Amino acid sequence: MSRTPRPGPRPRVSVIVPAYNAMPGITRALTSAMEQTIGLSRLEIIAVDDGSTDGTGEELDRLAAGCPALKVVHQENSGGAGGPRNTGLDLARGDFVFFLDADNYLGPDALRRMVAMADQNGTDVVVGKMVSPDGRAAPRAVFRHNQLRTDVYTSRAYSTLGPSKLFRRSLIDRCNLRFPLCRDGEDKPFTAVAYLNASGISVVADYDCYHLTHRETGRNLTRTAAGLTDRIDAMRLLFEAAARYTRPGPRRDQIMRRHIQGELCGALRALPRESEADARERFFPELRGWALAHCSDALFHALTAPERLMIYLLRADRFDDLMSVVRNAKEDADRGHLIDKGRVYWLHPFFRDPAADVHDACFDVTDRLPVHHRLAGAGWHGGSTLRVRGRAAIEGLDPGPEDRTELVLRRREARDELRMPVTPVDDGVPESGGFEADIDIATADDGAPPRPGVWDVFLDVRAQGVSRTVRFGHRHDDGLDIGTARRVVTAGPGLRARVTPYFTTPYRDLSLDIGPAPRRAPCEVTEAVWHPSDKGTLVVAGRLLPPGTPPRGRVLRLRAEHTDGRVSDHPVRFAAGHPAGAFTARLPVRDLSRGRWTVTLTLVGPGGSGDGRWPPAAPVPPPARLPGARWLRFGRPYYAKPLIGRGEATLELRVAPVRLIAAVRNRLRR
Repeated sequence: MSRTPRPGPRPRVSVIVPAYNAMPGITRALTSAMEQTIGLSRLEIIAVDDGSTDGTGEELDRLAAGCPALKVVHQENSGGAGGPRNTGLDLARGDFVFFLDADNYLGPDALRRMVAMADQNGTDVVVGKMVSPDGRAAPRAVFRHNQLRTDVYTSRAYSTLGPSKLFRRSLIDRCNLRFPLCRDGEDKPFTAVAYLNASGISVVADYDCYHLTHRETGRNLTRTAAGLTDRIDAMRLLFEAAARYTRPGPRRDQIMRRHIQGELCGALRALPRESEADARERFFPELRGWALAHCSDALFHALTAPERLMIYLLRADRFDDLMSVVRNAKEDADRGHLIDKGRVYWLHPFFRDPAADVHDACFDVTDRLPVHHRLAGAGWHGGSTLRVRGRAAIEGLDPGPEDRTELVLRRREARDELRMPVTPVDDGVPESGGFEADIDIATADDGAPPRPGVWDVFLDVRAQGVSRTVRFGHRHDDGLDIGTARRVVTAGPGLRARVTPYFTTPYRDLSLDIGPAPRRAPCEVTEAVWHPSDKGTLVVAGRLLPPGTPPRGRVLRLRAEHTDGRVSDHPVRFAAGHPAGAFTARLPVRDLSRGRWTVTLTLVGPGGSGDGRWPPAAPVPPPARLPGARWLRFGRPYYAKPLIGRGEATLELRVAPVRLIAAVRNRLRR
C-alpha cells in the first residue's frame, strides 16, 4: 500500500492500531473505533498488520472494505509494537493521534470527550479513564477526578506510561517522536518524552474511555518478553529522557523516583533469573551507573527500606551482597521491627551487623508505618470552641503513658503552626485511639485568635516514643456534613471571626478557613434571573436589612464592576409603601463590554460610599441555577455566563462574543 499522504480534509483524530496475530479481539477493537460518536467523517483509522499468520490481515481487509475511514497496511513482522505504530505515524494526518491496542477497545464517546477536553484547555496530552471488564490491572489514582489542565508534577499522570492516550500531533512533530525499536517496553520512552514536553495534560475521569482486556499469551503480543535482555534498552531510554527534560532538584527526583522504583528496582529483583555471567558482567554495571547518576540523596531517603538497601549495595558495588538480599527478600520481609530512640527499624539480617557494614538509614521504616485515622465530626462546643472528634493509631504500636497525640493546624503558604492536645475518649471501637480535640478560636494562638488564612488540619500521632504526622480528614464517616459547623464567633472584645470548615479538593482533607467576620450587609438578595422578554437583562430582587430606607443622602445602586476597574451603575426601584424595603433592579448585561464583571449592590452618594452602620457594598450571591444568556450586538452573537466562586462569592459574569467555529463544533457533537 502506498504511504503517500492522502488528499482531503484533515481528520481530527488518527487512530493507529498495531496488530499481530490479534484474532479475534481485533474485530472488537476496530469496531469500537468505527462507532465513535465523534463521527467517521472526523476520523481516520490506520490498522497495521505486522506480519500476522492467523488471519488478522484478512479480517482487516474485510473490515476496510465496508469502512472508507479504515486504511490497512500490511508489512513484514518487525519484532515489536513500535514498528507498526511508527508506520501508522508516518501516514497519520489528524490533529490528534490515539494508539489503540488490538486486544482493547474504546468507549463509544471516548474520542469526542477527549478531543473536547484538549480543545477547551489547549492541552497536548489527554489521559482517558482506563477500566478493565475482566479484572486486568488498570491505573486508578490518576482518575479520581477530571483534571482540565495539569502536568506530571501535580498529578498522577506519570504513573501510567502506556501510549493509549490522545496526543496532539504538533507535540509529536515538535519532539520528532517515534517509538524506539526495543524488544519490550518501547511505549514508555515515547510517552515519557511526550509528557515531559507537553503544554499541559488533561484527564477525563468521569467516563470509561479505554477498556483493557486480558491478553492471550503468545497469540496477540508481537513478542513475549523473556528477561532483562528485552527490557534494558527501553529502561535506558527512560532514564535518559528523564535526565534530559528535567533539571536537578525536587522535580527531577519526582520523575526519577518512578523509574528508580519501577524500572531499576524491578531489574534488580530480576537479576537472579539471569545467568551469573550476564547478571554480574552485563547488567550489574549498567544498573549501578543509573543508581549513581540518577538517585540523589533526597530521592534515596524517599524510597522504601528494601529499595534503599538494594540501591545502597548497588552503589557500593557489592554484587554478591545484593544478590543475597534479592534472593532472600520474601523471607526477610517479615522479620519484625526494633524501636530505638523514637525511630523504628526493619530487623533485616544486615541491620547493625558489623560484617555487613550497612548504614541504619537503610532500615528506617518510621515514616512508612501506617496510621489509621478517621474524622467522626466537627461541631461547636460553647461560644468559640470547635470540637473535632475522631480516632487515630499507629499500626502495631500501643501508646504509652507519656505519649500525647496532638491536633496540628498549619497555615497555608506560611510557617505558622498551632498545636492542641487531644483527649482520649472511648468511642466503642477497641484500640481505635478515639479522641476529642478543642480548637478555641479566641485563644488558639497563644491566647489570641489564629491569623486569617486557610489552616490545614494534621494529626501528630504518638506511640512508644514514635511520632507520625499525617494529614487528617479524608477518611470520614459517611454522611458527615461539616458545613453545619460554619460560624461567626466572638474571638475577643470587639473582635469577631468567621470560621468555615471544609474538605479540600480533590483529596477531601479537613481545612479551616478563618477570617474576619463580614460586616452586616445593607440588603438581602432574594432572586436573580434573566428578564423573560429580554435575555440580555439581569433582574435582581431583594429587601433592605433592616427594613426601611438607605441612609439620608445615599442611594442604593446595582453595580457591575469590570476587572480593570470600570463600573456600570443602575438604579434600584423600591416597592411603594413596602414595610420591608423590597426592591428590584435591572442590569443591562447586553451593554457591557467583554470581560469579567462582578455584580454588587452599592451605596453611593455625597461623602462617599458606606458609613459606620452600612458597609459600602453587598454581594449579589450566584443563584443555584442561573443559565447563560445570548444576544446580538451589531449583528454578532454575544453571551454572558455566570461564574461560580468559593464560599461567600459574589456573582461574576463573563461577557464575550460567541466563537462561531466552536459553537458549530459543539452543536455537531450533540
